[in-house]
Amino acid sequence: MKGKIIKGIAGFYYVHVADDGHTMGTVYECKAKGVFRKDHRKPLVGDDVEMDVLDEAQKKGNIRELLPRHSELIRPAVANVDQALVIFAITKPQPNFNLLDRFLVMMQQQDIPCIICFNKQDIDEEGKKEDYRAIYEQAGFRTITVSAARQEGIDTIQELLRGKTTTVAGPSGVGKSSLVNCLQSGTVMETGSISEKIERGKHTTRHSELISIAQDTYILDTPGFSSLGLFRLEKEQLAEFYPEFAPFEKYCRFGGCSHISEPVCGIKAAVAEGEIPQIRYENYCLLYDELKNQRKY
Repeated sequence: MKGKIIKGIAGFYYVHVADDGHTMGTVYECKAKGVFRKDHRKPLVGDDVEMDVLDEAQKKGNIRELLPRHSELIRPAVANVDQALVIFAITKPQPNFNLLDRFLVMMQQQDIPCIICFNKQDIDEEGKKEDYRAIYEQAGFRTITVSAARQEGIDTIQELLRGKTTTVAGPSGVGKSSLVNCLQSGTVMETGSISEKIERGKHTTRHSELISIAQDTYILDTPGFSSLGLFRLEKEQLAEFYPEFAPFEKYCRFGGCSHISEPVCGIKAAVAEGEIPQIRYENYCLLYDELKNQRKY
């Protein structure tokens, strides 16, 4: 029987087996066979698996095979993610664009497409939403504005998520939990008798968990982040993660231009002419400086 690991706690893996489309499926509590340990392979949330049912009434099973992964995220540790949905508020709190850019770099490093969602458009009294959307659409990212409070734009998100496994992330206070609740509304996953281990785990450690919201559609709700480091990246590589720079690099006088201090720079000229958003360039400079000063181990 084929299923997907939606949660793992203390050696137990909870495997969601989809039904024929009429219900949300069933969850089995499984152990993984020792062969994985011998091969130094650890099952991850998001793994597609082959499992044997040991006890249908108690919904217990045994994972016997890990199927090939098409992606693997390091943070959070999860397999087979198709895309990321990163949520920021338009206001209250004001968006931290440096943090957003860090997240986008991190996802691009792992070849994970990213959708940017600005929440709280219902209290956007300054009309910032179009400005923010333009900044990131110019950089090539699908960008949407919604209101969880008024359930505006939820249909758009659901359409973008359909048939995919999506990791959902964002800092605290942006309405991420409210949006996740909107996406789950009307969804009841048939869990059988999930053991008390999950209940105990809920109140102690924050575990990664896939939530089935429609047929073949999962979201991974991740804890709110307040800081992200840049790993395994050289300063010379940073411009690659700012796609809107590419059309203007041919106007740089020097090959390997850092776009910081050189006298004739296509990127700086484009910023001055308003063709590259100032905030994106400022964040590039801050991240470049951080990478330049990072200690080499």
